[in-house]
Amino acid sequence: MSPASLERPLTLALSKGRIFDETMPLLEAAGVRVAENPETSRKLILPTSSPDLQLIIVRASDVPTYVQYGAADFGIAGKDVLYEHAAQHPGGLYQPVDLNIARCRLCVAVRRGFDYEAAVRQGSRLRVATKYVQAAREHFARKGVYVDLIKLYGSMELAPLVGLADAIVDLVSTGGTLKANNLVAVEDVAEISSRLIVNQASLKTRAAKLQPLIDSFARASAALG
Repeated sequence: MSPASLERPLTLALSKGRIFDETMPLLEAAGVRVAENPETSRKLILPTSSPDLQLIIVRASDVPTYVQYGAADFGIAGKDVLYEHAAQHPGGLYQPVDLNIARCRLCVAVRRGFDYEAAVRQGSRLRVATKYVQAAREHFARKGVYVDLIKLYGSMELAPLVGLADAIVDLVSTGGTLKANNLVAVEDVAEISSRLIVNQASLKTRAAKLQPLIDSFARASAALG
């Protein structure tokens, strides 16, 4: 890193929504306040009460990319996003803390009444719609089930209803959306929570500023848990 980059504030990459909301108490425990809400502000770079820290607001799926390539020193991303990112970009990210926020499950879901057990017998073939292609591929490979994976980016619950897929692999929190669309979760793929991720070069060159924040996140996460 150049001397100029060492002088700039640390940059934390976050996404809007649940992760942002559940990160705020962790920042406050570190003595940091964010003056603006990304849901109402048009700014993508948010200052904080600390001159040594600024936030950037990016898509959840882009957080690991900003951190890995050094545009952000650290970030917070769900295990689901990190799993898919690692499949295409192995290495390059340090994950020191499971923050235990934004918890949910990655599940297989089907139409109510669909005989999933019969459909996944050894040697069968299944059409599965998902945004989480790598996780789904490995899950069904472990079961010995052949799958045709259809990548979607939203409205996942629609796929089984209109015959696009036999099943979906998607995040489930309360299960309310599945129930509203006459779907049921039939199998867990993974427990999901959000992790603190750190750029490895930043950890080496900016440790004096970065490590205290990492330690504070770890303590606050443990206390809130």
